[in-house]
Amino acid sequence: MKKKFLAIVLSAGVVISLFTGCAQKQEKTANENTNVTESANKKIYTRPEGVNSDDAKKLLIEGNKRFVSGNVLGEDISKDNLKKLSTGQKPFAVVISCSDSRVDPETVFDQGLGDLFVVRDAGNVVDKVTLGSIEYGAEHLNAPLIVVLGHENCGAVKATVDKSKVSDNIQGIIDKIDISLKTVEAKNTSKDKIYQEVEDANIKNTISEIEKDPTIEELVKENKVKVVGAKYHIETGEIVFE
Repeated sequence: MKKKFLAIVLSAGVVISLFTGCAQKQEKTANENTNVTESANKKIYTRPEGVNSDDAKKLLIEGNKRFVSGNVLGEDISKDNLKKLSTGQKPFAVVISCSDSRVDPETVFDQGLGDLFVVRDAGNVVDKVTLGSIEYGAEHLNAPLIVVLGHENCGAVKATVDKSKVSDNIQGIIDKIDISLKTVEAKNTSKDKIYQEVEDANIKNTISEIEKDPTIEELVKENKVKVVGAKYHIETGEIVFE
């Protein structure tokens, strides 16, 4: 009787084991299929060739909409694309942005390798070095659009408005932004709006400096380049162009 009971128990154990193993195998297969499906359905971003300044701005606006919605496209990092990029670059826009870690241009505009020529520093200000980089992107790489990308809650702007004590190097950044601060203060802007107003004025001042650059000024006159401003909203991820 005991032997018969033991045989029944062992048989049941074998059956349960078989069913469990089968279920695990089916679950694993289903997951593998899901991964393959997701990989197969992943949309790779490709942009049109030969865009003008208006086309370039539209591409950036559309890319930011994808970023805000969370429906970003996959970046082409295939060996074929890397090989293609190794022969040269042709970015469709030069972006001057703040170094703030929350405002990565390629990410917030949903663009890939070779699409943007990015120049970054704290406060999105310009000097001879950054202007030289901008000139290179516009004149030598033929990017038709230059975007000055500012953002909300800029630490460099806050330091300027608050007249914070900083190092000599950071003071160089503040001196640039201070031009905008003086403009805003002259309008008797309320304290609750002064940071925002200085951020906006700083974007416009940077645009003005870029447009006064002899090389860029000539390209603008020839309608080969357009300089525009935009502002990134930290909480929503939305970028609003001027």
